[in-house]
Amino acid sequence: MKNFVQPGESVEFTAPSGGVTSGVGVQIGQFFCIATITAAVGVRFNGLCEGVVTHAKPGSQAWAEGAAIFWDEGAKLMTTVSSGNLQIGVATVAVGAGAGETTGTVRLDGVGRAHDGT
Repeated sequence: MKNFVQPGESVEFTAPSGGVTSGVGVQIGQFFCIATITAAVGVRFNGLCEGVVTHAKPGSQAWAEGAAIFWDEGAKLMTTVSSGNLQIGVATVAVGAGAGETTGTVRLDGVGRAHDGT
């Protein structure tokens, strides 16, 4: 096929204001990805858009396996709070709430979906 560009699990982006940090989520419009390198603003970087990743979450939240997961751009955390956040995937492992439970495992959807808060 002559018009195929790439599989799409990892996509090249331009780092937004503030740059990006390797292993940390970044929202670019309706895209959500995990930066694979640390890059300053304006520098091209690859972001993982699909796959299963671990990432920081609020310790106060318990996640059920299969729960919808959203991206809180301001806090740079994955969360179960939908209002004002971009839906990015689904929890693949249940995790409890507690001060030491600050990492969740998520299957990324590839493209985020804005949530209307309902």
